[in-house]
Amino acid sequence: MTELVPTTCMRCAVGCGHVQQAPERGYGLETVRGDAAHPVNQGLACQRGVSETADPDGEWLTRPLERKDGELVPTTWESALQRAAGGLGNALESGSDSVAVLGSGQQTNEAAYALGKLARGGFGTRYYDANTTLCMASAVTAYYDAFGSDAPPPTYDDIPEAESHVVWGANPAAAHPVMFRWIRQSADEDDSELIVVDPVHSETAEVADHHVPLEPGGDLALARAVLARVVETDRVDEEFVAEATVGFEELRTELPDAAEAAEMAGVSMDDVDRLADALADRTLCYWGMGINQSVNGTAAAGALIDLCLATGNLRPGSGPFSLTGQANSMGTRICSSKGSWPGQRPFADPDHRREVAETWDVPVSRFPDDPGPGPVGIVDAIGDDIDAVYAVATNPVAGMPDATRVREKLEDSFLVVQDAFRSETVEYADVVLPAATWGESEGTTTNMERTISRVRAATDTPGGVRTDLTLIGQLADRLVPDLFDDRPEPESVFDEFAGLTAGTPADCSGISYDRLEAERAIRWPAPEPDVSAGYRYYEGSESDASDATEDSWSFPTQSGRARFSTGEARPLPEPTDESYPFTLTTARRPDAYNTGVRTREDEPPTARVSPATAAAFADELETSADERDDGDDERFARVVSRRASVTVSIETDEAIPDGVVWLPIHHPDVNDLTLPDVDPRSNEPNFKQCAVRLESLRERDGRSIAEASA
Repeated sequence: MTELVPTTCMRCAVGCGHVQQAPERGYGLETVRGDAAHPVNQGLACQRGVSETADPDGEWLTRPLERKDGELVPTTWESALQRAAGGLGNALESGSDSVAVLGSGQQTNEAAYALGKLARGGFGTRYYDANTTLCMASAVTAYYDAFGSDAPPPTYDDIPEAESHVVWGANPAAAHPVMFRWIRQSADEDDSELIVVDPVHSETAEVADHHVPLEPGGDLALARAVLARVVETDRVDEEFVAEATVGFEELRTELPDAAEAAEMAGVSMDDVDRLADALADRTLCYWGMGINQSVNGTAAAGALIDLCLATGNLRPGSGPFSLTGQANSMGTRICSSKGSWPGQRPFADPDHRREVAETWDVPVSRFPDDPGPGPVGIVDAIGDDIDAVYAVATNPVAGMPDATRVREKLEDSFLVVQDAFRSETVEYADVVLPAATWGESEGTTTNMERTISRVRAATDTPGGVRTDLTLIGQLADRLVPDLFDDRPEPESVFDEFAGLTAGTPADCSGISYDRLEAERAIRWPAPEPDVSAGYRYYEGSESDASDATEDSWSFPTQSGRARFSTGEARPLPEPTDESYPFTLTTARRPDAYNTGVRTREDEPPTARVSPATAAAFADELETSADERDDGDDERFARVVSRRASVTVSIETDEAIPDGVVWLPIHHPDVNDLTLPDVDPRSNEPNFKQCAVRLESLRERDGRSIAEASA
């Protein structure tokens, strides 16, 4: 019998330990289950993480492909690598910014580090980013604004200690089931509660003590209303604010009237008071894509942090806790040289740039002056500055906003796609490099609470598949010889990364593969071999947490204090009007995975609308000839935005507010509808609100015929 191999689930960012076992013969995984010895989950696992690891849907890539006469055809590894290097190299002859690199939160820390080293130190391009910017950049920017460093102060250890759990713009019951189990267990205690703030009555809201159904896009107004109410009712932790923060008096003078702000957010003052009351206890405030994916994402995330600061919720058992979507988004942020150099070294700082260049043995002049415009800005530059794109473990054709435009842009570039599955982006590639996936790769990953653990291969791969790290090294050998001293191996790459983080806010220099073998999981900052961090910034001992005289904090800001934000709301880029009277929002389904490559769903996507919305269009909805399992006829329509139209199956759901159309992020057609406006500071797109209308299929077909006849 083959051995059980301990590893880490790459389904989401909770970072659960798994054990995996290969079959006696052939490839693949026969057994996947939770690892009782892993300190993060202690044996717990969600069914999705198990099933999507052991038996994912989608078409696996098992041989290199290259485009000939307009078709993707199998080829040899040598031919594929030569053509990929040739196309990227030809583009680089026009300048370092002629090549764009797109990475992913699905890579190991080692692959993310190596890709950043190739992009920044090898190519020298400013056009490098990862799909983590599409989900976490606003939270990252808000953390830097407040604390001078990225990543949540709390950890999973704080969940049982919290008395109030406020989940804002997130649905962990669907997206992070194991973590949500801990939240719910804590909230079920007699002295605890769970409050959910979300326009949709989500799976998380279904089991909450209270649901606050604000208007889509009303998050910043509501957060400011709550803070204004905290001030009005004298519930500011004045001692903490005076000792540990700056900027509160300026913010206090700018706060709106609580009732007026609540009205803007579409909530009652009772809901505002309920949230203000919750913050008087030890509160963990969690948020997700409903906050981040907005033109006001950074300001709204900052406003939630402000609520924690003003009420002194920056002690063990409390604090601002952003919920990460992609499995290794945190690793990408600390490893990959995307928005900062490894270890959160400031991108523009000359001393840090020089130290990174010396470690990589490249001229510092090769580095770009700035970290680039984000994924949407990269798409904008294709065809102008950018001639070639190298996309690794990401699916921008399905995952980017205004996806029709993304397809048009990629058609005009030389495109190398490195992936495990035949995604929508693969269809536009000139060269396809098949890469290993979960259970087939060695390395490490970093979960949302800063914990690093091993990823191990439990099965061999077909001869036509190589790991991300191997492929990055092989392209580097052809394009930037000697960038890597030897063929990059996971342990040596990790050691280089960890050494480069010494003395930084994200210090991983005390972590090694040997230590991970012994301890399974280690939370950074870990500057010494016997250190694994807990709550960040708080220096008072947990046993003294109830005694304010023992409390002290330290932050990596210029003043050494946490900073309140001053962000103001920008108007939503596409409000509803007579032609487009509904608001489209997108979110995760419990049974589906990212852009759907592991959980392909049947066509078309399902649009959830309220009974009132469905009734208003009942006469226009098309009914299928076949009945569904529940005995009801399936009804169809088109969702139309200013950019595209998508055929959908209509599902009536009382969880959806009137005037809102809900679509899953996982279907490849959905982002044809969304708009590419971004938060001006984080470059994260405004996925969550755009204006749409519903049309019958007959109406759309009639318009097409009329336009063709004109």
